[in-house]
Amino acid sequence: MDKFAFIIHPLDTEDMSRKYSLASKFPKPWVEKIMTLLPPVKASYITGVKSKYSQVEGWFIGCTLTAKQMITLPTEQVIKKIIQSGKLAEKMGAKIVGLGAMTSVVGDAGITIANSLKIPVTTGNSYTVATAVEGVKKAAKIMGMDLKKAKVTIVGATGAIGAVCAQLLARDVRDMNLVARNHLKLENLAKKLIYEYGLAVNITSNLNKVLPQSDIIIAVTGSAEAVIEPHEIKPGAIICDVARPRDVSKQVAEVRDDVLVIEGGVVEVPGDVEFNLDFGFPPKTSYACMAETMILTLEKRFESFTLGRELTVNQVEEISRLAAKHGFKLAGFRSFERAVSDEHITSIKKRAGEKLRRLNPISTM
Repeated sequence: MDKFAFIIHPLDTEDMSRKYSLASKFPKPWVEKIMTLLPPVKASYITGVKSKYSQVEGWFIGCTLTAKQMITLPTEQVIKKIIQSGKLAEKMGAKIVGLGAMTSVVGDAGITIANSLKIPVTTGNSYTVATAVEGVKKAAKIMGMDLKKAKVTIVGATGAIGAVCAQLLARDVRDMNLVARNHLKLENLAKKLIYEYGLAVNITSNLNKVLPQSDIIIAVTGSAEAVIEPHEIKPGAIICDVARPRDVSKQVAEVRDDVLVIEGGVVEVPGDVEFNLDFGFPPKTSYACMAETMILTLEKRFESFTLGRELTVNQVEEISRLAAKHGFKLAGFRSFERAVSDEHITSIKKRAGEKLRRLNPISTM
């Protein structure tokens, strides 16, 4: 039976304390220092991933650095730790390894890691994009939102995921904001969208400037800290948070009951799958980036399918086809580790409408 591996890491020291209770007895700086010295670990063994064509198993490999450490420590040190995790996957018999959360962002987004291993590497970004866009369209339909009339904002638009999300949604919308720090890259992406799809495109590095007008927001910055806070968000807005760590502050869900926040890239995995690790999802569901590694293994496509900072629409469409073939599909919506029902979305829509009427009583008369 073919085997895969997927590299994960604790988002913060609290995650480490939940896994190793002794860590909670030490100051946070001590725990962080100890983590830099620890070798990678086998976090769990994954069984039961099965389609009508094949069956595979694999491992979660734990890279012992937090999200903050992966950004603040020297890049060479972080990449070395990730490579060590990949070598553990090799030793255990994996034929392909996926990069989870910040491990897919550091440095050159997996290229150096792949060149240092004997097995292929994939970031999972292709399937993450596919499910994020599919999820946004489904949420918009439930919210009664006409995509052609919606103003869409892509936060982190010049990254691999953000740029392709923009291209895929450009087929269905007419008005789009692109938000990122690199002005030249923003200009180049805007020109491409205008030329190929003919939609209106605005570029900016000031997120708060465009949030109040945004109906749909896809957030994928790769930042270690939240970039979207409760203020300035338009009532009734849909926010798809593709990033890990999250781009959307948890306060948004706590204080804005008129805004829908969904997690990008949550899918049902075929078969009687057991992850043997609690990462906050219901049974038999995973992040899309994890699923991409499983899909490629089921298909016996042992190749670095998604790597580096370039991503194409063709890649996204290809992995979507393979996912459908093997029975992977978009799971129900989730927001901050909790399921979001269609009824809950309807209640958000109702509260958003009430708030908009209070804010604009004349226009709703």
